[in-house]
Amino acid sequence: MAPAIPPPPRPPQNTGAALELLVHGVGGATPQEMLGDPRTVRVTGDATAAVYRRTEDAHGEKHPERYRDEPVAEAYCWSGLTSGNGSRALWLLLLPFMVVNLAHWMRPTASGRRRAVRLYGVVVRLVALSLTVLLTAAACEVALDLVAWQCAGTSACSERRSWLGFLSSHQGGWWSQPGRRLALAATVPAALVGLLWYLSNRTWSAYESQSPLDATDDDACDPDGTEEAHGPGAPDNADDPESARLVPPALSRPGFWYGRRLVSRLRAAHTAAGFLTVAAFVMGAAARHDRTVGSSVPPVFGLVIEGALLLCAAVAVWVICRRGRSESVRDNRVDGALITYLPGSALTLLGLAVVHAGWSRPEWVSSGSLSGETTFRLLALSQGLLVVVMALVARSLYRRAPEPRTTLYGLGGPSVAMLACALGGVMTGGVAQRVADWLDGPGTPGTGRGSIIEGPPVLLSWQASVIPVLLLLLLVPVVFLVVRTARRARRMGPDIEAEYAPEPPDRARTRRIARIRATAALTDSAPWIVGVVSAATLLLGTAAVAGSWASGEVPGLATDGAAAPVASLAEAAQSTGSWLIGFGFLLFVAGGRRAYRDASARRTIGILWDVGTFWPRAAHPFAPPCYAERAVPDLASRMSAWTATTKGRLIISGHSQGSVLAAAAVWQLPDPARRRVGLLTYGSPIERLYGRWFPSYFGPVPLLGLNRSVHCWRNLHRATDPIGGPVRLTTDPDPGVDRGPLKDPLAYGRTTALPLPEPILGHSDYQADPVFAKERAALLEELGPRLPRQAEGGDVLEKSQKGQGSQKGQGSQKSSGRSSG
Repeated sequence: MAPAIPPPPRPPQNTGAALELLVHGVGGATPQEMLGDPRTVRVTGDATAAVYRRTEDAHGEKHPERYRDEPVAEAYCWSGLTSGNGSRALWLLLLPFMVVNLAHWMRPTASGRRRAVRLYGVVVRLVALSLTVLLTAAACEVALDLVAWQCAGTSACSERRSWLGFLSSHQGGWWSQPGRRLALAATVPAALVGLLWYLSNRTWSAYESQSPLDATDDDACDPDGTEEAHGPGAPDNADDPESARLVPPALSRPGFWYGRRLVSRLRAAHTAAGFLTVAAFVMGAAARHDRTVGSSVPPVFGLVIEGALLLCAAVAVWVICRRGRSESVRDNRVDGALITYLPGSALTLLGLAVVHAGWSRPEWVSSGSLSGETTFRLLALSQGLLVVVMALVARSLYRRAPEPRTTLYGLGGPSVAMLACALGGVMTGGVAQRVADWLDGPGTPGTGRGSIIEGPPVLLSWQASVIPVLLLLLLVPVVFLVVRTARRARRMGPDIEAEYAPEPPDRARTRRIARIRATAALTDSAPWIVGVVSAATLLLGTAAVAGSWASGEVPGLATDGAAAPVASLAEAAQSTGSWLIGFGFLLFVAGGRRAYRDASARRTIGILWDVGTFWPRAAHPFAPPCYAERAVPDLASRMSAWTATTKGRLIISGHSQGSVLAAAAVWQLPDPARRRVGLLTYGSPIERLYGRWFPSYFGPVPLLGLNRSVHCWRNLHRATDPIGGPVRLTTDPDPGVDRGPLKDPLAYGRTTALPLPEPILGHSDYQADPVFAKERAALLEELGPRLPRQAEGGDVLEKSQKGQGSQKGQGSQKSSGRSSG
């Protein structure tokens, strides 16, 4: 296979200085842990992310003769980007937004399919927009419908809640009219939308505002973002593979880690959509009343405002569809008028809707519900249709350039988008049902049994009822995987004992090693679990919409009069689903509260963001911030500056998620710097996770291009590691990147040298393996000859032998630090 980037020439003669830049993995690590020394000094950076050295190595470049046997060690600590103060726990509420943003980057590999790629991006952005509307609609359902309309309009409910007394329709106060109650309650979802806008704007400044190395500030090459998937000069002819291979890898583009313009546009559109959703809830109730006989307000005013709402909504959708990411150069422009006037216009329309609804209507009486049923049904249907379209486009792209290792044959993105919609539905239903139960006291809203309010839309009850069915369906693949894993562990026994021969067999030790290896292999089965859950969610969700639309009642009431088994199953599914969705919501809140107070729990949540927020916010502007837009420019700038200043050799050494950051940073380096850089990865998910789920960016062709653009690369992995794995570059001859699987544990049983049992390390402590030091030494040799030793009697340094070859495996060096997270 032809390389994506031609191999660089051999680096020029080095000065003898060598640097190892350590990048930790998920969960973070302190500089003291990474460098193995309690005395460290910050070289560059700030409290959020910085580069550290041992105090004694602070000026190591000035004394290269001290570092003949090992390089100067630096540690890049970026854990402050993902696990900080207690406010990070609130990011749990943004989980659906983060998941749908991942779906944008899971597009199958495409060559020259510009229209299909743009369509894929548009559909993902529309799904993301629907999630913003869904979250806002859920807030409106709670504040406007359940509290202001139903409970405050029912004396039996409002008398139980003293804080609702001034809103009660039976008090006869100024706020007792339904329109004024709705106007006041609208401040709650409007404030939520404003908070999301503020968080998105603030986190952009804190995390993602780092400029890449390219200094170009214009986007004249791509004013409409049409080359987001191809880069400059991308071929339109998909049948020309040679032309397609000339396209630079996406992660090497200067504007890839700087999406300011798109995020600003998306933020404006989503903020406007949120305000418009609140306005639609308020105006919908007032306009319906004004069209009835005897209304004191002419309906024409409502019609004008509703027309303006539709026009503004159309503009917001146009903004979403109009422009994607532009990565060929740094897009530093901002659409000032758009990001100012679109949210401002939506907020103005919300104000007009509130004023219109607050107009005096003495004859207006609230009863039943606010008719939010139609809103939630349309949202569910639109999300299902968009996911289906997304699946068709993804499948078309995959068939054009099939890659066997791509997740779910190209359907990974649509599957993840479906899960994002499911998460949004669970959160929506959980909040609405728990608030309804709390307001109703001993009654059960929606069941007609002792309830004093109507409760949330029946669609939410139908969606909750399918959760037990989904869990039962999920049991089948789970049981299959458990049985297969147990059988695989039994089959591994003889091979493990042969691997450690001639040590005497120990059945308990063998079973433990085999069980850990078989369990680690379960990672490769995760895509099929995601596919099964997504497909079942789509089918069951469609059935829930159809059932709620046809019956207009919750499942327990809709099956009254049916056969006894059917009615019993429906009743059981409804009650179990309601309990599960409520329990899930309470766990969600409890987890966020614990993370807010407990630093260790907050660090665990930070691990989730380490994986989920690596990618820029290309689909949803309210997703948690992308730490890589800060970390990748940091690493690239540090490597470029050090190599330019010292003309020395550099190894960037990344563990776990740090290896992905390291690879992305190497892609961003200019050619002179890249020629002096070696890449050492260990416990790396770069192919096992990123290569399969994100084939356009870490697939076989981009990884092969990375190997041929960097001077040298080694990847270490273990069979006991559930996260890291081999890179598996498919070339002839083999480039020799992978080293492994490494032996784990290092010793099978007790020996004279190791009298205590050796631990099974799995994903951690790769530096404890002697192979690590050997491969690092080999990388340094490949980068160029090291500085020769000084002769006796203070003679000058001997000249290096020009063309000295690689001496792989000769001796071992002491590990300069630990980068495991």
